[in-house]
Amino acid sequence: MLPLLLDTTLLKPGLRLAVGLSGGADSVALLRALQARSGELGLVLHAAHLHHGLRGEEADGDLAFARSLEAELGLPFHEARVDAGAAAKENGETIEEAARRLRYMWFRRLMASGELDAVATAHTRDDQAETVLAKFLRGAWTEGLSGIYPVIEFPEGRILRPLLGTTRAEVESYLTALGQGWREDSSNRHLTFTRNRIRHELLPLLEGWNPQLREHLAQMAELARDEEAWWTGEVARLAPQIAMHGRAVRGGGRAGGNGLAPSLSMDVTRLAALPTALQRRLLRHLAEELGAAVDFPSTEALRALALTGRAGQKLELAQGLCAERTPRELRLAVGGRGASGPAPEYSVAIPGEVAAPAFGLRLRIDLSVSAGLAEGQTAIVRNWRPGDRVRLRYSSGPRKVKEVLERLKVTGSSRALWPVLELDGRIVWMRGVELEPEPGIRIVAAIWRALAPDRSGRNPPHGVDLLIS
Repeated sequence: MLPLLLDTTLLKPGLRLAVGLSGGADSVALLRALQARSGELGLVLHAAHLHHGLRGEEADGDLAFARSLEAELGLPFHEARVDAGAAAKENGETIEEAARRLRYMWFRRLMASGELDAVATAHTRDDQAETVLAKFLRGAWTEGLSGIYPVIEFPEGRILRPLLGTTRAEVESYLTALGQGWREDSSNRHLTFTRNRIRHELLPLLEGWNPQLREHLAQMAELARDEEAWWTGEVARLAPQIAMHGRAVRGGGRAGGNGLAPSLSMDVTRLAALPTALQRRLLRHLAEELGAAVDFPSTEALRALALTGRAGQKLELAQGLCAERTPRELRLAVGGRGASGPAPEYSVAIPGEVAAPAFGLRLRIDLSVSAGLAEGQTAIVRNWRPGDRVRLRYSSGPRKVKEVLERLKVTGSSRALWPVLELDGRIVWMRGVELEPEPGIRIVAAIWRALAPDRSGRNPPHGVDLLIS
């Protein structure tokens, strides 16, 4: 029997690794293959199954199967239940989006608990091909074609995909040779889901033109990932040289800071001298710095305004992003025509969820059983204020938020709009830093950088889920 092809480059000795075990062929094969090599690789292997509250008795059977397999292999087992259907309805998501968001939130909670260092998911080369094709059909940017990444880094740990070089056919052959059964998800046959239509209709049709299409799509994803890594570094290098914070004022200097709408500007002459590809990247980078995600038509509209627009001409885009052409600059701002004024505040009941578009985030707060707080208490998502103090984790005492932002090298318009979460007069969360836990409080905050499709053409699937305990 041929061994299953695994990418072991990220599997270090001593790694406490859980396999996301759905019960399907891919996840079962990944668990069996890692278990067979756990001694050789020095892994501390776990299994983790999330019941999504879908498919009724069939999903109950998946859970029973996962428990049985875990017991047979003698591995530590983690399980939980969520209601993906209710979450999708509440948040205006598809079932697939809600299930994925809840799944990754749970994975991150497991890693934050200290029991695990990483979670492995069983995405295969077939999944990669389907993902790349789906993003192409949605009109993704070039980097969107990078598909499924082999590794996702989170503050709590990493999500690993060791099977990305393996096909689904190889997975099933491996299990058949082992005599190992698996579960079939009936929803994978429903053609109401876009991915299933791609899997069962479109890909087989295209393979009639090119039998190696899946391999070529996977190769395209690898090329796109490498190029995106280069572009990310290049834009990070050039943006500080070209972008200017605030608004130019008569007599020299620039105006910006608290109380003014966050804004970034770019000299149009310098922009015009750059290659078109770099122009687009920089404009999208500036918009993202302000919490907005621009699509291709919006990016081209910004380029046209910068290169051929006249002074005083303005442009309003989605997510409150406004552009204004001055004699020398293109100025981007958020907040409705670049109007100044304090950022709004958002109240959220505990437990509960709130969208805060001024900060480009959505916040969900859950309360643990031992939280020591009564349901119905209200927290406030707001902008930081002069005089605000926070207690950083492992810090000897409270620090001014202003000083923390300086340590983070957050300046200009970026610092002008920086969200915090206030509860009973105390700041219990601040973007970008880890605060000292508040006694009796356990809050889970699921945060997205943007509330619209990102530059790769996809909706933010899970964003930056933070654990405040």
